Amino acid sequence: MSEPVKSPAEGELEPVRIPDPQLEGIEASVRRLMEQSAQQAQQLDHLASAPDPGGPSPFTAFGMPGLGGPPPAAEPRPILELDGEEREDELDALSDWVDDFLLPVYGAEVTTAAPWCLRWQEHDDVVAWLHALWLAYQQHKDPEAGLSGPFVWHRDFLTHAMAAIRAPGGPLSACMTSPERPAHRILPSPPPSARREKAAATGPEPSGPGESNELTA
Repeated sequence: MSEPVKSPAEGELEPVRIPDPQLEGIEASVRRLMEQSAQQAQQLDHLASAPDPGGPSPFTAFGMPGLGGPPPAAEPRPILELDGEEREDELDALSDWVDDFLLPVYGAEVTTAAPWCLRWQEHDDVVAWLHALWLAYQQHKDPEAGLSGPFVWHRDFLTHAMAAIRAPGGPLSACMTSPERPAHRILPSPPPSARREKAAATGPEPSGPGESNELTA
């Protein structure tokens, strides 16, 4: 490649020679620019085209609900609302937390003032209390709960729950009151209310003339 220039001595145009290595570098740069331009054109065509309904959503990586992201985590449910295998799995996880963490750290000595039961999993009310305490623990140990989260759990949840579960007249009062005398007993629940007993005894109110007790659609 050459460019004619005027010679200062003779007033004639002479070609300017560009070294071959430099010429090859210029050609390579031009090729790269053309390739980049073609790639940019393809990207623009892709962005301008309609999205594939069956393809992944561009919002998936952000986990935005309703925009193709992963489904939100299921809200925890009280353990007494669970059934079958789901309840058993939750009870196993709760038992691990109680045996490995709660009792070794916060389990006071068993006395008449603080009873306990080695079969506490059979006391539905105790299971409900401990499960709620465990859920609160998971929430308040999360970094989003802030630095005061553990203190709030101790003050508002742990102290109250343990006092209710292990009260002298609480749900475990008929169970073990001494480590040397393990015991387990389910206390009976109160009978149904008098209003319900009366309704069951009298039965449904009689229907008037032309009326029927059967429900119609």
